[in-house]
Amino acid sequence: MIRAVIVDDEVSAVKSLQWEIEAFCPWIEVCASYLTPLEAVKGINLIKPDCVFLDIEMPQMDGFQLLHSLEFRNFELIFTTAYDSYALQAFRENAVDYLLKPIDSDDLQVAAEKVLDRKKNNQLGDQLRNIMRDIRKQQSSKKIPFSFTDKTIYVEIEDIIYCKSDVNYTEVYMTEGKSGVLSKKIKEVEALINSPSFFRAHHSYLV
Repeated sequence: MIRAVIVDDEVSAVKSLQWEIEAFCPWIEVCASYLTPLEAVKGINLIKPDCVFLDIEMPQMDGFQLLHSLEFRNFELIFTTAYDSYALQAFRENAVDYLLKPIDSDDLQVAAEKVLDRKKNNQLGDQLRNIMRDIRKQQSSKKIPFSFTDKTIYVEIEDIIYCKSDVNYTEVYMTEGKSGVLSKKIKEVEALINSPSFFRAHHSYLV
């Protein structure tokens, strides 16, 4: 559900838009409406809605001044106005759509679907970022079994500083001055580590 706020100084315009949203855009919930810009600034900062339907010509301050007075701007913006002369300025504010009064229900539905699509894309982006964060976390805490001459130890990737090739052997340099020689070629060690945190800076070095 998308939480929306309506800002318009005309009571009839607020009621009409709210009715159209309820009738044609069931995925949008109007959680508040404001008749004055000053009330709207306080309310939007407090509620932090997903979407704002904003009139432009209002007393005290216009819609653009209202936007610039907000602390919270992380919402989708749809302008609702009787004037077509502000369209360019509206889209400079990254508006999803610009609806002319009287608002056509089909135009409203198209705008509302754009908001829904953006929300879905943002959620997908958040999910992908979380997945990548978890992968990086797992990779950074991964332990690699290194079989040195006299023993096998498990080394965390983040403790490896770099690896140096010595023909059929690889010297591994770790934190706290630790080091060891593996009876593996450097390409085998690279495959064993298998982490995007490391790259071949030179054919003989893995850093």
